[in-house]
Amino acid sequence: MKNISSKSTATPQDPIEEKNAFEALVCTNTSLRLAARRLGNLYDEALAPVGLKSTQVALLSETTRMATANEGRAPTLQELAAKLAIQISALTHALKPLIRDGLVELRADEQDRRTKRAVLTPAGNALLHEAIVHWNTANQRVEEVLGVESAASLRAVADYVASDEFLSAYMGE
Repeated sequence: MKNISSKSTATPQDPIEEKNAFEALVCTNTSLRLAARRLGNLYDEALAPVGLKSTQVALLSETTRMATANEGRAPTLQELAAKLAIQISALTHALKPLIRDGLVELRADEQDRRTKRAVLTPAGNALLHEAIVHWNTANQRVEEVLGVESAASLRAVADYVASDEFLSAYMGE
């Protein structure tokens, strides 16, 4: 722990100047997190009748999307985590209730038995299709409130920020 001396040479800022500095502070991260929480809550409310959270529907959807894009071959947990930009530990934590409820199965890869692939069960597939109806209702309402163009712009900016291209640009590569 750092030793803090009472003989500090720093002069305290004027409380009014400090308050103005915080009022002028613009933080993209905070704005996006607040917006994401608000939207997440709205979608969670819409999905409540099927007993899923928006994050779970996204996970089920992405698992299906990746399998479809790979000619039916289920994604590995590593591929799924990379696509969702989350750590593998967070992915396995998120999968636990879906596995427990019989919506997802983990299957060993045919070539490397240590590698696990996520597969929707028939029950998971059916619930996902039911959830999409509720998700679509919330999504249409968001587009009505924001407007189609603003909603598309918001998605485009969010997709870019989530991309490897943005990360490379941020890192100065």
